[in-house]
Amino acid sequence: MDEVSGYRRLAAEQRARMIIDRQLTDAGWTVQDRKAMNLFAGQGVAVREAVMAKGHGRADYLLYVDQKTVGVIEAKPQGTPLSGVEWQSAKYAEGLRAEVRLKALTVDGRLPFVFEASGSETHFTNGFDPQPRARRIFAFPQPGILARILRDAAAEPNRPTWRAKVRHLPPLDTAPLRPAQITAIQGIEQSLAEQRFDRSLVQMATGAGKTYTAVTQAYRLLKHGGFARILFLVDRNNLGDQTLAEFQNYRTPDDGRRFTELYNVDKLTSTGMLRSSNVVISTIQRVYRVLAGGTAPEGDDPGLDDYVPDAPVSVVYNRDLPPEAFDLVIVDEAHRSIYGVWRSVLEYFDGHIVGLTATPGKQTFGFFRQNLVSEYTYPQSVADRVNVDFDLYRIKTQISEQGSRIEAGTVVPKVDRRSRVQRLEELDEDLEYTSKQLDRAVTAKSQIRLVLDTFRDKLFTEIFPGRTTVPKTLIFCKDDAHAEEVVTTVREVFGKGNDFAAKITYNARDPKGQLQAFRTSASLRIAVTVDMIATGTDVKPLECVFFMRDVRSASYFEQMKGRGARTIAPADFQAVTPDATEKIRFVIVDAVGVTDHDFVDPPLNREKGVSLKQLLDKAAALTITEAETATLASRLAALQLQLTPAEQAELDHVAGTPVRDIVRGLVDAVDPDTQAKATAHAADPAVAVQNLINAAVKPLAANPQLRQRILELRQAHDRIIDEVSVDTLVDAYGVVDTSRARSIVDSWQVYLNEHRDEITAIQLLTEARERRIAFSDIKELAERIARPPRNWTPDLIWSAYEVLEADRVRHSDRHTLTDLVSLIRFTVGQDDRLVPYAERVRERYAAWLLQQDQAGANFTDAERWWLDRMVEVIAVSAGLSPDDLDNAPFTERGGIDGAIRDLGPKVADLIDQLNAGLGA
Repeated sequence: MDEVSGYRRLAAEQRARMIIDRQLTDAGWTVQDRKAMNLFAGQGVAVREAVMAKGHGRADYLLYVDQKTVGVIEAKPQGTPLSGVEWQSAKYAEGLRAEVRLKALTVDGRLPFVFEASGSETHFTNGFDPQPRARRIFAFPQPGILARILRDAAAEPNRPTWRAKVRHLPPLDTAPLRPAQITAIQGIEQSLAEQRFDRSLVQMATGAGKTYTAVTQAYRLLKHGGFARILFLVDRNNLGDQTLAEFQNYRTPDDGRRFTELYNVDKLTSTGMLRSSNVVISTIQRVYRVLAGGTAPEGDDPGLDDYVPDAPVSVVYNRDLPPEAFDLVIVDEAHRSIYGVWRSVLEYFDGHIVGLTATPGKQTFGFFRQNLVSEYTYPQSVADRVNVDFDLYRIKTQISEQGSRIEAGTVVPKVDRRSRVQRLEELDEDLEYTSKQLDRAVTAKSQIRLVLDTFRDKLFTEIFPGRTTVPKTLIFCKDDAHAEEVVTTVREVFGKGNDFAAKITYNARDPKGQLQAFRTSASLRIAVTVDMIATGTDVKPLECVFFMRDVRSASYFEQMKGRGARTIAPADFQAVTPDATEKIRFVIVDAVGVTDHDFVDPPLNREKGVSLKQLLDKAAALTITEAETATLASRLAALQLQLTPAEQAELDHVAGTPVRDIVRGLVDAVDPDTQAKATAHAADPAVAVQNLINAAVKPLAANPQLRQRILELRQAHDRIIDEVSVDTLVDAYGVVDTSRARSIVDSWQVYLNEHRDEITAIQLLTEARERRIAFSDIKELAERIARPPRNWTPDLIWSAYEVLEADRVRHSDRHTLTDLVSLIRFTVGQDDRLVPYAERVRERYAAWLLQQDQAGANFTDAERWWLDRMVEVIAVSAGLSPDDLDNAPFTERGGIDGAIRDLGPKVADLIDQLNAGLGA
């Protein structure tokens, strides 16, 4: 090296050390020369040019925390690749002089905290981490942070840092979680434990519970993972309130306490709050403002939260909000500009970043190093009954498609955008405007009116046929002025007042109150918005998403679409929409062509003209197409939302597997990613796709009983109201129509023969007489015969027999399900007379008591109380078990303990005698 270059290098190193000195001072370190060393000058002291052991030279900086040597810094000129000098810093970390080593804190003989720095770049290796390795950090950690790491290491030497603790997290309590949430949490924790990436991306369909997943993850990492503080970034400030409520309502799996009883959760307002907060909720714009030394307002501020800079922002060190402030950064709705112009704000923090999004784009995948730890698509969420499928309804007008022209000399109203003052003005030249200018530069009242008139006229005939109450509808507009025009026109078109339709934007009066009313009020039917409800906001009863603005972003469209996707309990749904039953779909009404974009995926329900029976028949014949497979998945998913728990359990039993898994298989078979993998090395891609579809429909194709049961349940839950056909009287005669009774009895007999091997109740009553029939089996039979096309009840069949064979049928004004036992026994010839089951039981009980009396067994009044009530249970349930004694009416006298007290050890024997002697 010549003399000139040596001077230059010396100057470069000197400049770098000056910058490093300032960076250390900013972070709270006291920087000293070796000759002026005073370890009591502060909690953290950085000593320049510290002499090391013989052969190890001098360390550029030796770090002391609480008067103990803990680390070393190797300083290099700017531009030096720091990974190439790690050997030097490692040498210093091991080369302590003997007298210094006595008061040093070491890990395996070396100082735990090792830094390489150039003034423009800093690398840090924490020796307490498993497999310690250097990572880039924005600035030196403050002395207090290193002191905390040392305390944690002393308290738990085997798992000193969170990177060690996350490898030993307790098993996840999966009971309150959906499968997709379980997969997401396990994926994040595996990524944390492996430490192959410092970022993890979770793709989870809108409505699948991303926030609940994140709260569960946050609790596990704070409780068990050694994390001290978490930053939760939301897309909009109003979503911060929703996220805060999610934390407040979360019950911990350990002892059932609320999250906020254990940890402080706050929305970011200033840096001072960090000392007491475990979870901080904010938009990235507010974090940027606080980093810059400002404060964030508590309420909504669209000017702040909607702000997107023209160029990427840069950040500077803030001692009150240092990079090490957060161990974890969770970014909800991670599809926005956050990874572009705001990227430096995220990368400021030295914490693992977890992104949650329904719609990741290329930039999102790039930011997260392609580390997708969990994927859950919208069609999969429909299959799992997490979301509902959608239909498309398109409204086209000439102006919305082509724009229009206003001739010169026409007097037109003009509205000032800021003051909304309207004035009349004559055009001095022709005005032509395109569809893109519509509702921004020009408002065409006729176009708005025509679109809304069409929506009203088609609402109860084509969009929601048969309904009478306007479904909860959300209309997206281009801007606040457009929203103002639309909400006014909606009220006029429907002839309703202010409580029927409301504008919910940041500029509206009490937008949060209006939003809550839209969720819960039966009177507020239509909300008009711009962006406020576009992402993250839950309005579960919403059935109609209405686009009167175009959207160019696939991610943003999916978020807007997702507002209508949420499922809702039938009772909650009917509370706000009285004429509804279950929410099994929602409708996208497109008045601007937004669904014409290539990025808009079609709904699963693609073949609306094909019936469920036709789809199942095609599945059985293996002739079903890809579009029909998607449609079948949609129909089955909708059916499952209508089933009762008992019906769902029955269908799963017939299928031999959860029907949800079958639907999921259908969805996966038409998923482009799944097909891409299957066709990657296939000789014939079309055959490979068809094989996927065939495998997916096999559980249906190979199970005729399942297909039949699906159709029965479909008919049971669908009731068509015919308001078109006019009926004509054909005949009316006779007091008793024996032909109708004969038809019912004959069909009943055929049904018993056809289903003898399928229905447990029929098997037991016709063949295995030694086994007692369970009431659940009787109930299953009753539910089966009550479905279309039969619609039978015990009363109906009994009445038919009474018409045909009155001399052999005992009349009863009231029938129970157990009368099916009498009907089956009479039909198959086991009984000569048709007697109500309860009466038969009571007659047999009277005979049994007589036998007992003749045998010398006399029962006391207390014993008779128990026996009489046991008989009544057998009469309505076809049997009695010891467990039944702990239910009413036996609990009046102490349940099973009372029975043992009054009847003695013969309780079990008496129950067996009564079941055998009185039952079927």
